[in-house]
Amino acid sequence: MKAFIHVQHLLGSGHIVRAVALAKALVRQGIAVTLATGNRIPDTLNCDGLSVVRLPAVRAASAKFDVLLDEHNTPIDEAWWEKRITATLSAFSSEHFDLLITETYPFGRRMFAAEMTRLLECAGSKLTPPWVVCSVRDILVRKDELWKEEWMASQASAFYDRILVHSDPQLITFDESFPFSNKVNSHIRYTGYISDDRTTSATSTDGVDEIIVSCGGGAVGSALLRAALSAPNHMSPNISHRWRVLVGQDVPDAEFRQLSKHSSSQLIIERARKDFPALLKNAKLSISQAGYNTVVDILRAGIPSVLVPFAQEAETEQTQRALSLMKHHRAVAVPEKVLSANTLAQAARKALSLPAPDLHVALNGAEISAQVLAADLGMETPMDHALGIIWERNVSRDL
Repeated sequence: MKAFIHVQHLLGSGHIVRAVALAKALVRQGIAVTLATGNRIPDTLNCDGLSVVRLPAVRAASAKFDVLLDEHNTPIDEAWWEKRITATLSAFSSEHFDLLITETYPFGRRMFAAEMTRLLECAGSKLTPPWVVCSVRDILVRKDELWKEEWMASQASAFYDRILVHSDPQLITFDESFPFSNKVNSHIRYTGYISDDRTTSATSTDGVDEIIVSCGGGAVGSALLRAALSAPNHMSPNISHRWRVLVGQDVPDAEFRQLSKHSSSQLIIERARKDFPALLKNAKLSISQAGYNTVVDILRAGIPSVLVPFAQEAETEQTQRALSLMKHHRAVAVPEKVLSANTLAQAARKALSLPAPDLHVALNGAEISAQVLAADLGMETPMDHALGIIWERNVSRDL
């Protein structure tokens, strides 16, 4: 069996991290995976065992997502689109695939509709069409115009056989951010949250009893990093935890050097690390934005957190995720518009006093996704205990 996964991340790294985790889980099920990606793969990701196709690269110029830039930082044009579509169709047509997985689309990335429609139509024209799957995170960014969300549902109904929602319905359900979910309910399977395969086993004492500040790749985390530099000075005298600030790889070297000038014995400033999950497992508290991957790492570590959700340019996803965790007493949220060193320190003090968590969230979404898809394809596959648990939660939602 062979799978083709199409993924396009434009600003953050969450999309590619989930796609790689799903791809590697499929490989463990005996499915060969081709991963077609249209942006740089972060250095922290291990793609061993995958056949990676690098499509013509594109990224968002800003959080507005209104301008897309190619690998030369030039706005893309019609010639670029033709080159991109040709590359995608060529990669998909190079061999027979039993699975076609699109990450996010059609529940996002509508600006790529021309490319994706051609890909989906190509799949449908095959003598033996592949099983077509959408892999989508827990929360969608709401649209100002309802017709855009209705369009998503119509595309999903027309082209897709399965929708994998990488959430645990105990925490967040798809209908909370997608008003037309009833039109695609028969396609949906909740998988639990996807975490990558980095170990949480400590390899050093780094992080022990520390407050860990992170911002993912760092593309939109500058305000949080700046607030964290002075926040330790606003902590109560009886709270003496060392702070460790992790600066994402997308933060330019010049800015990183400026941040590093604030280092001290109680404030470590360094680049983001591959052993981030292990650092969190050691830590006393996490301070971060509320991106999907970071929240999953926090849930795995089982530590309290302060979340500063990215909320610029009508972004609603991280705010909704942070509020959901607050509701379950797993986090304290600080809105970006009131973020300062003082408000960050206040939130840290409050979070350190949160009770031990009593919410158990399914966090092996990659493995569950792979098992669901293997079953869809009629493959013999062992179903682990976690699949039974998440399946019961699916059934309880009348899916």
